[in-house]
Amino acid sequence: MTEELVIEILTEVFYTVFIILLPILGVSLVVGIAISIFQAVTSIQEMTLTFVPKILFTAVVIVFLIPWILDKLVGITMKIINIIITVV
Repeated sequence: MTEELVIEILTEVFYTVFIILLPILGVSLVVGIAISIFQAVTSIQEMTLTFVPKILFTAVVIVFLIPWILDKLVGITMKIINIIITVV
């Protein structure tokens, strides 16, 4: 296994992880900003007000994206297995 092949595999894996996490982190960011604006407008400084909705929205997004996430993970796994079979 050459260095170029290892770099190619790691690049694909990191790109796939980035693509999978992007919508989850995006929803968490948007919810956090919306709640922060709400807290600034109403002068409510409760820490759990930020924490609980972000967890709930993130969990809902993960549940809805499970089929897509599994499809991406199976695709990258098959690609890595094919590369390993080709090399060996």
